[in-house]
Amino acid sequence: MGTTREYPARPIVGIGVCLLRRQNGGEVLLARRGRPPGLGSWSLPGGAQEVGETAEAAARRELREETGLAAGALQLAANVDSIHRDDDGRVRFHYTIIDFAGLYESGALSPGDDVAEVVWAPLDALESYGLWSEAIRVIGIARQVLGV
Repeated sequence: MGTTREYPARPIVGIGVCLLRRQNGGEVLLARRGRPPGLGSWSLPGGAQEVGETAEAAARRELREETGLAAGALQLAANVDSIHRDDDGRVRFHYTIIDFAGLYESGALSPGDDVAEVVWAPLDALESYGLWSEAIRVIGIARQVLGV
């Protein structure tokens, strides 16, 4: 039984990756969304988990597909509920997002899949990206977990 992402019958498992690196005083990888929900907004890279795929495998796949990068060891950082309603109050999108934290390991930064742009953002200048408060929270947790 399949499901649609828009007006789903049940929540969809989303996977996010908070990829950090220690260069320049600390940086986080951000992706500009190329599709709804959040079209045009900056967020942590990620996407939907596929049937038969572990959460960590989904995190690594989404990271590679959206950014061209690979992470070292991944640690569970947080979960986020992302629920978007239409003008009539109906749930248009509903994701339960499992966020992982990891350090950059390899690869060349290149936007792909459903993102418009990817950047290494300085951890001390995140306000210019207009990030959702939950993304800021996850980045804070990842920094603590990874010591960045």
